[in-house]
Amino acid sequence: MTGVTLAVVGAGLRGLTYARRAHATGAGRVVAVAEPDPQRRAAFATEFGISPDLVHADWKDLAAAGRLADAAFVTTQDRLHTEPAVALADQGYHVLLEKPMATSEHESVLIADAADRNGIMLAVCHVLRYTPYTQALKGLLDQGRIGRLVNVQHLEPVGWWHQAHSFVRGNWRREDTSAPMLLAKSCHDIDWLIYLFGAGPSRVASFGGLSHFRAEERPEHAADRCLDCPLEPSCPYSAPRLYLGCLGDPAREFWPLSAVTAGRTEEEVLEALRTGPYGRCVYATDNDVVDHQEVTMEFADGATCSFTMSAFTPMDHRRTRLFGTHGHIEGDGRVLRVVDFRDGSEELVDTHVVAGPSAAEGHGGGDAGLTDAFLAAVSAGDPSLLRSDAAASLATHRVVWAAERARLSGTVVTL
Repeated sequence: MTGVTLAVVGAGLRGLTYARRAHATGAGRVVAVAEPDPQRRAAFATEFGISPDLVHADWKDLAAAGRLADAAFVTTQDRLHTEPAVALADQGYHVLLEKPMATSEHESVLIADAADRNGIMLAVCHVLRYTPYTQALKGLLDQGRIGRLVNVQHLEPVGWWHQAHSFVRGNWRREDTSAPMLLAKSCHDIDWLIYLFGAGPSRVASFGGLSHFRAEERPEHAADRCLDCPLEPSCPYSAPRLYLGCLGDPAREFWPLSAVTAGRTEEEVLEALRTGPYGRCVYATDNDVVDHQEVTMEFADGATCSFTMSAFTPMDHRRTRLFGTHGHIEGDGRVLRVVDFRDGSEELVDTHVVAGPSAAEGHGGGDAGLTDAFLAAVSAGDPSLLRSDAAASLATHRVVWAAERARLSGTVVTL
């Protein structure tokens, strides 16, 4: 048996994704797991052949056994990152940490400090840095193909049904149990934009809110649950249409259906919608995170950037326009169109992206790219193989928190 040995804390969608990639390439081998859900824990242990004495319900039991592996994947819910990340770093594990780093600046600093004092590699899962598309785009910018970067427009199309699934009915619907939308969903994008510019912004402003998924928008005669609602057949946020439509499709059964039920029959899905959170009317839940937001950043050299996150889109790859002194680039997550002002020429750069834009579809190849880079870095003892470290991730998270302060206070925040 070869490869970096791994302990996984949190055996949900993200933990499975990274562990499966490590196993498929042979670069990593899962030897221990901690997962509170008994069904997920048992399935994970069986899939990766983990010895029963290294299968735990609580990460604290895993940590109490001492260092069991070279590295750890910490892929718990957002508010449960800090304690296991710090404890495992203190035991000498290299850590792959699901984004966001933590839900507060104070806790993120604790994690970064733990990585620093123990001399371990900590890679926050900013997977967009690792896509073939990003590397092609970053290469064009670094080569000066469009001169000095002056302005960027960037769109994250969350998708109407994805918003309803994850951020209205799902685990990320409330700030007090998860995080602000900008942190939970779009810290990917803020980090990615700063990566392209090569520096953080000096000032940030933000606007947005929860405009649609609230009680005031509820149509007349709508019921509290889709299964009881006379308007369900014509509602764009119909839970039966979404989740029954997943049956028979392995990719959609993996996500989003696995969040709703472990069952794979129509009767089991309907029972979950009848009793669980995913069958609720999108206008009658306890959600409070925003459904659209704008962030505007200004950099020290005068360059500017606008970021839009919107629920009211198809779920697709991000769209970006980059304006430079000598040219223009427009990208759709797969193909880059490069216009050179000096001779009027145009070039299409196809990055051969085959993976989709979502977490379930690999984030355009970023999930695989990050996992491979992390395992290579641990195997070689070479942190330069990673495209960010704890300090860089903390810095881009701080921009997210500044944007939220700006949105809530109606001010421009200086960094």
